[in-house]
Amino acid sequence: MKPLAVTAYTVTSAAGHGRAAHLDALRAERTGLASQAFEDATLPCWIGAVARLESVALPRALAAFDCRNNRLAELTLAADGFLEAVARARARYGAARIGVFVGTSTSGVRQTEVAYRERRAAASAALPDWFDYRTTQSTYSIADYTRARLGLDGVTAAISAACASSAKVFASAARSIECGFCDAAVVGGVDSLCLTTLYGFNALQLVSADICRPADAERKGLSLGEAGGYALLERDPAGGAFACLGAGESSDAHHMSQPRPDGAGAALAMRRALGAHALERVSYINLHGTATPANDSAEDTAVTAVFGTTVPCSSTKGWTGHTLGAAGIVEAAISLLVLESGFLPRSLNTRTKDPKLTADVLLASRTATVDCVLSNSFGFGGTNCALLFGRAP
Repeated sequence: MKPLAVTAYTVTSAAGHGRAAHLDALRAERTGLASQAFEDATLPCWIGAVARLESVALPRALAAFDCRNNRLAELTLAADGFLEAVARARARYGAARIGVFVGTSTSGVRQTEVAYRERRAAASAALPDWFDYRTTQSTYSIADYTRARLGLDGVTAAISAACASSAKVFASAARSIECGFCDAAVVGGVDSLCLTTLYGFNALQLVSADICRPADAERKGLSLGEAGGYALLERDPAGGAFACLGAGESSDAHHMSQPRPDGAGAALAMRRALGAHALERVSYINLHGTATPANDSAEDTAVTAVFGTTVPCSSTKGWTGHTLGAAGIVEAAISLLVLESGFLPRSLNTRTKDPKLTADVLLASRTATVDCVLSNSFGFGGTNCALLFGRAP
């Protein structure tokens, strides 16, 4: 793909609201995870819940979209001057020439859970009148809300490819811009906590009662979180500007929930993201790193097959939790923060690295000269995506 300028970006997660808060949390090694219940869930686990979502109000004209997921989108869009950056791009290109590509896995399922509970309590055969599937639970709801909130009228798509969803939006946007469907694109991802996710992942025996410990010898599983993030992509980046230099995708089709053990599909995605760029340019890899034994092992095999054992890497899910469909954009934002600051975060909560893993997992944070950062996102069903970020030549 041709490099695309990243002219604005923002992120909100349990680690903080906005880019500065996230960089501060990374430097201070302050996790956003807490041992707490979500709503009335009784699972013993750690979660990464975003504060103050209950008090977020959507614009009156978009009240029909009100649900936890779209409130998280609203909170995210309001940070880092992102609304203003898109307004300037809209004035430059026109509302119809800016695409919107947003990833999610569960969208507004929490709204349906609330509606169904109310129906059960009332012994009713129908969901309550206030429930609107199209504007809340529908996978497209989050893309439609983003488009409407930003005053855009171009090609709009929701991407739902499990935990690779909001990494794959970069590839979809790049193809649409290259094909002439749009001149710029807002890409992002939003996924919020719900009981379906918590109990579903617990049924798969993937949720740990302890805080997640990526690459740790005693890792037990993941900690779930919620997050939102957005980036504005434009053509022809100026020299030295932040850019998405490559996006690589692949599909293993190995198993519905387990990664392919030899990491072949993940390695292919990384190679495709690199394209013609030299391996030596990659200064840091943000791992998918869920802290599940199978995922960390497969990713380690893939990373070392492509890069060997010398490129510093870490998982940042110890700060945010695994935010599912939002993981790609959250970690893309963290990758851009690494580029900007030269700060390489360690694998938070990792006490003793699993001796079976051979990649250079950081157990202590450091500063370095950073040229390019690779960010990995791998999802259920074997859907893989890797993104390469750097400065435009």
